Amino acid sequence: MCSKSHYTGILLVMILTDYKHIDRAEWEGLLRESPVATWFQSAEAYEFFSSLSDIMTSFVFAVSRGNALKGVGAGYITKEKNSVKQYFTRRAIIYGGPLLAEDISDEELHELLSAVVCYLSSRAIYIETRNFNDYSRWRPMFERCGFRYQPHLNFHVDTSSVDVIQNNLGKNRKRDIRVSLRDGARIVDNPTLEQVRDYYTILQLLYQTKVRTPLFPWDFFQKLYDSPSSRFLLVEYESKIIGGTVCVVLDGKAIYEWFVCGEDGKYKNIFPSELATYAGMQFAAEKGCTRFDMMGAGTPDEHYGVRDFKARFGGELVEHGRYLRINNKPLYQVGKAGVSAIRSVNGCVRGGGVFVCISGC
Repeated sequence: MCSKSHYTGILLVMILTDYKHIDRAEWEGLLRESPVATWFQSAEAYEFFSSLSDIMTSFVFAVSRGNALKGVGAGYITKEKNSVKQYFTRRAIIYGGPLLAEDISDEELHELLSAVVCYLSSRAIYIETRNFNDYSRWRPMFERCGFRYQPHLNFHVDTSSVDVIQNNLGKNRKRDIRVSLRDGARIVDNPTLEQVRDYYTILQLLYQTKVRTPLFPWDFFQKLYDSPSSRFLLVEYESKIIGGTVCVVLDGKAIYEWFVCGEDGKYKNIFPSELATYAGMQFAAEKGCTRFDMMGAGTPDEHYGVRDFKARFGGELVEHGRYLRINNKPLYQVGKAGVSAIRSVNGCVRGGGVFVCISGC
């Protein structure tokens, strides 16, 4: 058994391993108050991932002291469908990093991480937290639980107002957006499911021909389309979908650009991937979200074309990194070698007149 509870002083520290046992109001309260809150650690996100049981296995752990929820660690285990490959690709992802209270104690965090490790150690080759906020104060406890810090960059864009967005945009980005709109491109901010399917077809083709790693199946995007916190902002030109962005919203705080792609270079004076990202930033300002999170910009020691693309939107380059725990080193090395052989620059490709950025790059 990985779950447990015990007394410390006069208060009970308890690990909750069942979603139904986590008080929804407390969870939502922690999401509002936590300095490291993301949509990906919300109850809604957990329910979304749980609805995709045919392609992933979701999990959630929570730690409470007395009646106060102090931390939540939610994520999913995924693997490739091929019966041989899946043995080498079982990985557990905690998107955004665990949800932690400002005053969570070292003991409480240790209990939470230990429960996560206990459950996943035999189920996943490795566990990775993809941090979208600063977890440096908790690094010693992550390391105590067997996690290793890995540098990873990201861009946070200030979207406190449309004026701020405009002032921070690079001159070339302003021009590309202006001429795209002038010459007939438009943003579809309430697309039909059929239009989303057209967008998915662009992603699917790119993964098959350029990225050469699995893309989530159509069911993932169809259910995301129905999620109350998601927003598809697609680019239409000459009555055809030519790109777009998929965002999820943490009300009042941040918007996360999960997938963005566009058939750049295919049409004169039309820059769909840039227009889509700009539309996402505008949407963030309209929703009262002061941060547009680009969800990754590669590692500091590698040349990265996508980082150059993202830098032109005027965001702040941050390094919040990732925490990685390898549960099975031999299988990890085999899987890593295989992925490196078929992926190009961290899974992000620019070429052939088409641009795509995969989530978490």
